[in-house]
Amino acid sequence: QVQLVESGGGLVQAGGSLRLSCAASGRTFSQYFVGWFRQAPGREREFVAAITRSDGDTLYADSVKGRFTISRDTVKNMVYLQMNSLKVDDTGVYYCAARPPYTIVVLPGSYKYWGQGTQVTVSS
Repeated sequence: QVQLVESGGGLVQAGGSLRLSCAASGRTFSQYFVGWFRQAPGREREFVAAITRSDGDTLYADSVKGRFTISRDTVKNMVYLQMNSLKVDDTGVYYCAARPPYTIVVLPGSYKYWGQGTQVTVSS
């Protein structure tokens, strides 16, 4: 069993920054890779970024590439999402999720464990 808890969301003006944190726990967490997803009202949940535990490889959605950075602290079992140059379209609930290896990174269905989400609102 893996538990994930997100924090760091809030209200920010367009062009601003936020850093989201995902605290992971559970005996089997080391077997999983972590990704961030987001969901805006009336829209499907979409992939944002992911990182592997093995070598720190990262993957980003085109919409956030160059603005968002995913990172991890394997000692503390933390995963972060630094979000810069935020846009109104980045508004949504952001979820941290964990998937087993050898699964498709960008598909929500690949992820077995999910956090409760944290709200990010970007105002114009």
